[in-house]
Amino acid sequence: MEEKTKTILALILLGLILSLHPSCTKIETTTGSPCPDGDCNSTFEIIYKGQTINPSPNGEYNIPWDGLNYFQITGQLEKMEGNYVEINDIPQIDCMYDSDYWVVFDSLSFTIPQYSYLGWFNDNTLSTPIPIGNYTYTMNDLIASHPPYNIAGYQIPRHFCTTCPYAPTIIGSHSRYNYNPTQNFMLDDEMIGDQINVFVKVHYNNSHFGNEQIETFQFTINII
Repeated sequence: MEEKTKTILALILLGLILSLHPSCTKIETTTGSPCPDGDCNSTFEIIYKGQTINPSPNGEYNIPWDGLNYFQITGQLEKMEGNYVEINDIPQIDCMYDSDYWVVFDSLSFTIPQYSYLGWFNDNTLSTPIPIGNYTYTMNDLIASHPPYNIAGYQIPRHFCTTCPYAPTIIGSHSRYNYNPTQNFMLDDEMIGDQINVFVKVHYNNSHFGNEQIETFQFTINII
């Protein structure tokens, strides 16, 4: 009887020890590529007015400006491994766009009519005043409040911290967590005759868990 009691007490003690011991869950990780075939591939197209712009024999893209003030770069990204790093079917992908073309707002001006407080009117209803002259406002200091604008859709703040950890997230514009990113780029008639270099970087598995893969692209675009 004593032996049986000792056995029961030992089992109870073991149960208490196991109940108080922290539990562990094994996390399955994938050591291969984020993409099923072992290599992530991206393709991009340049779209203007709904039409795909094909590259010339020398690899450059010629966009004939036709009144629409933007062009698009659309991408098709390879789907990632389903059990890799994908939460609620949202792929951990970051597509960044940049260019070497900046617009500086330093020559904007506008003219408005000036009226006298007790001025003249063109009829007895006193509803249409007659201007006494025009005044032109120039905004050469506009750049002081608006930094240069990159046609990829972003501006660098005046007091930009280049050494801060968040600095890379400010440079460029981003399309994240989708397999079909699209970015609009500014375009106008003053850019006719210019050459633009556009840069695209695709970061597969940007959660920094497991393996990652980065693809970079450059497109040379002539505005004609």
